[in-house]
Amino acid sequence: MLLYALICLCLSLAGVAGLQMMYLFYVDRLDKERKKRVHELELHCKTLTARLHDAEDRIEEQNEMLAALGAGPLEEEAWADVLDDR
Repeated sequence: MLLYALICLCLSLAGVAGLQMMYLFYVDRLDKERKKRVHELELHCKTLTARLHDAEDRIEEQNEMLAALGAGPLEEEAWADVLDDR
């Protein structure tokens, strides 16, 4: 009878070890997917940062052209006047 109890205990422990291995594989897959997503987000962030710097450069160039023409950059209140005119 003790032999049967030990066999059941061994099979139960093997089942628990199998469950732990399955969980380990699941967590490993989640970790790989998370790293892949973080890498995608970093690339997207780099492209957005580059676009932002390009836009800032264009705005600076436009402000310089306005200053060269004698018209200063438009203030927020001036934009409201321009929008009201339409």
